[in-house]
Amino acid sequence: MPKFSINPIAIQEEERAIKLFMILFYIVTFSYDVIYGVILSKFILGQSPAYYSLGPGYILILMELILFPIAIYLLKRREAFKIKYYYFTTVVGFSLIGEIFIYLSNDIPYRSGGIAELFFVLTSPLFLNTRYFYIVTFGIIAKYSILLITLNERAVEIIIPLILISLFSIVSFILLNRFKSYVNAISLSYENQLEGIVKGIVATLELKDPYTRGHSERVAHYSQLLAKEMKRFDSGELQSFNYACLLHDVGKVHIPDHILTKPTRLSKEEYDIIKTHPSVGEEALRGMKGLEGCLDVVRSHHERWDGNGYPDQLEGSTIPLLARVTAIADAFDAMTSTRSYRPAMDPDKAYLQILNGKGTQFDPNLVEVFGEVYPEWVAFHSTYEFKAPLSSNILE
Repeated sequence: MPKFSINPIAIQEEERAIKLFMILFYIVTFSYDVIYGVILSKFILGQSPAYYSLGPGYILILMELILFPIAIYLLKRREAFKIKYYYFTTVVGFSLIGEIFIYLSNDIPYRSGGIAELFFVLTSPLFLNTRYFYIVTFGIIAKYSILLITLNERAVEIIIPLILISLFSIVSFILLNRFKSYVNAISLSYENQLEGIVKGIVATLELKDPYTRGHSERVAHYSQLLAKEMKRFDSGELQSFNYACLLHDVGKVHIPDHILTKPTRLSKEEYDIIKTHPSVGEEALRGMKGLEGCLDVVRSHHERWDGNGYPDQLEGSTIPLLARVTAIADAFDAMTSTRSYRPAMDPDKAYLQILNGKGTQFDPNLVEVFGEVYPEWVAFHSTYEFKAPLSSNILE
């Protein structure tokens, strides 16, 4: 099943951070390698450090160059988040192997090529990623701990860079938390504004179509319970999905009032007009920052597993995953809500209707998950304060 893509802004910012990281990495490490490892040591001091003269330094430079096209490939695949881990594990892992090889076989003073390690520590706040910070910090500490055990006769020389890295890690940790605090404050303000916009749109729809009062809210709640039970979405994805469910019927603002408020069943021509609301809703939300992740749900929540839905007649797993989730919640709420031509259906009868639609109208795997969360749906339904519509209409 495809994963719900919800935060293109975050992906773009990660890519920008990675590009800055790569530029700084090659400027800092190559300047150090060329100026210190080659020019200064060889031509001015007359002797290159053992790390270079014995080969590992030049092999590491080659590996860093090989990492560049790999990073470009990952950027094109929109997998930029992996790049920083590849650079860190490659550089630190190889430097550990190289230093053990050199200093175990040669009786020379220990000199660490630690500029790259210092670079990783100081740039770790760029990504606002606590896990990455811990991997960098404890990874480097682990490297020097292994060196201490392996090269115990050089313990004093190894402890000095270990202490320095630890001190710089504390500085980076402080910066990381300050950056995250600023971003969280801005993000909270943005989310509050976005939530206000979404609620305003829903309120406008309910004024035009009073029969939908509470419908979007209930569908969102049911869908959240079902999505959480799947245990494959993070909090950001669930938040975006909540907005998508609240807005899933936004395209009905385009439907003429005489159709929305018609007290009897719709004609075929009127029903065809109703069926335009998913594509109209998607088009209305397209280009709205922060709501990009809603588009699939808004467009495809009336698709059917057997391909007989609308507007695109998608079939099976080609239907976006969370649109399939929304379809179950939407159908359940429609059946358990009062309509002008029938009373609300008992939840247990609606439950059986969902089961009967397994493999035809609904994703069979999701119907199984629905069975797990159904008691929570019933509990919510029994405590929800249903408000009578201001006018009668049908929305089937």
